[in-house]
Amino acid sequence: MFDSADLRRLLENVVGSDNVTDTDSSDDADWTGRFVGEPTLLVRPGSTVEVAEVVAVARRSGVSLVPRGGNTGLVGGSISRGRSILVSTSRLRNTGTIDPLTRQVTVGAGVTLHDIQEQAQSFGLRYPVDFGARGTATIGGTVATNAGGVNVVRYGMTRRQIVGIEAVLGSGETVSHLGGLVKDNTGYDLAGLLCGSEGTLGIVTAVRVQLVPLMPHVVTALVSCDDVATAVDVVASVCSRLDTVDAAELVTADGLALVREQIGLEIAMPNRRIHLLIECSSASEQVDVLSDILDEHQGIDVAVAVTPSQRERLWRIREEQTPSINRLGVPFKFDVTVPLPSLAPFVERIPLAVEKVRPGARTFVFGHAADGNMHVNVVGGDGDEVALTEQVLGEVVACGGSISAEHGIGTAKQPWLHMVRSTSEIDAMRSIKAALDPDGIMNPGVLLP
Repeated sequence: MFDSADLRRLLENVVGSDNVTDTDSSDDADWTGRFVGEPTLLVRPGSTVEVAEVVAVARRSGVSLVPRGGNTGLVGGSISRGRSILVSTSRLRNTGTIDPLTRQVTVGAGVTLHDIQEQAQSFGLRYPVDFGARGTATIGGTVATNAGGVNVVRYGMTRRQIVGIEAVLGSGETVSHLGGLVKDNTGYDLAGLLCGSEGTLGIVTAVRVQLVPLMPHVVTALVSCDDVATAVDVVASVCSRLDTVDAAELVTADGLALVREQIGLEIAMPNRRIHLLIECSSASEQVDVLSDILDEHQGIDVAVAVTPSQRERLWRIREEQTPSINRLGVPFKFDVTVPLPSLAPFVERIPLAVEKVRPGARTFVFGHAADGNMHVNVVGGDGDEVALTEQVLGEVVACGGSISAEHGIGTAKQPWLHMVRSTSEIDAMRSIKAALDPDGIMNPGVLLP
C-alpha cells in the first residue's frame, strides 16, 4: 500500500484527521467494476482553500492527485494509480441561493444532480443535465467529464450550462470567475477549458450554472417499430417540427426483455425490435400535436403517457438498462457517437462485429437517438479485451463517429485517442496541461497518452 506517515500528517494538518482515510478495493472501484484502484489515501477537503493546500502538499511531496466526485464514471478516470492520493469533493456541498432574475445558482463541486434539481424545482426551474445516476453523480464530476444525459437534444451538454467556475489548478493557483455574466468576452474561456478536462488540469471546487424554466406540461410517447431506420426517421420528423423535444431515447427488444427479467417490470409492449421514448415539455399542452405528428408515420405503434406515474413507468425501461446489464456480470462499456445517417446501420451491425472477436458475448445497445450517442454494452463471451475495443471503436471511426460521447476518455480509451484526434491536437492539449499542471500531478494517465 502506498502510504507515508509524513504525508498523512501533512494532509491531516490541512483537512483534519477524520478526513484522511485509507482506501481498499471496496471503495476504489469504478461503477462497472472493471477498474480497481491501488490502496492509497483518500482526502476530503472542505473548502477551496483546503483544496489548494492539498495541492501544495502534493507538489512538495511529489505525489499525484486523482479527483473523485460521485464515482459514477465508466472509463476508469477517477481510480487511484501508483503514487497518488484520491481527492474527494464530497464535503464541497455549499449551495448558493438561486437568483430568479438570471436563473442562476452557484454550487459546490460535491453537490449531486438530484440536489440541485430539487432546489431548482422549488423556484419553478430545472437544471437540464439529467441521467440515471443523478442521485450520486456530482456537479464537479459532470463538469470534469462534460456529461450529457437525456436532455442534450434540447439543452446541450454540461459545458453549455456553465456561466462561471472556481478551481485549483495543478500549478497550485486558484482561479475563480463566478459572476455569471452571460456576455463576458475578457479572454480565454477557462470554464470551457476545464469542462471535459477529466481532472487533468485542476480540481473544480464550485460552479455557477444556468437553470431553465420548469415546463408545466410534459408528454411522453412510446414508439415501437421494427428497425432503427424507422426510429431515426420518427425522431427527425418530431424534432424538425417541435422545438420542445427534451429527449428521444432508443432501447432494443433485447434490452427491454432484460429489464423485464431483472426487475419484473410489467408494461404491455408491442412485440417490436425497437422502442423509442420521446418526451416533450412546454408551457402549453402538446399531446395532440405530438400524436398528430406520430400518426403520419406508417408501421409504428404509439402509446402516450401524460401522468407522472405513467411517464415514470415508461422511463424505467430506459433508466434500468445499465443496472440490469451490470447484474449479468462486469460489462465492457463503449460510450460512442455516430452521425445520424449512420446510426441505423451501426446499431444493426455492431452485435455482429462483436461476435467476430468475442464469440458468445451478449451485446446490448441503447442511447440517445436524437444526437447519435449510443451505449454499446458487451457481457460475457471469450476473447481479448484489446481486440474487442479495437473492433467496436474501429466501427465507430469508420462511419465518422467519436470514441467518447459523454463519459470521457479516462484510462480505458486513452490508447485510442489518436483515432479521433490528430497529432497536432494532442500536442496542443499536452501544452495546455504543461502550462496549468507543470509538475504533471493532476490525474496522470488519464485522457492524454
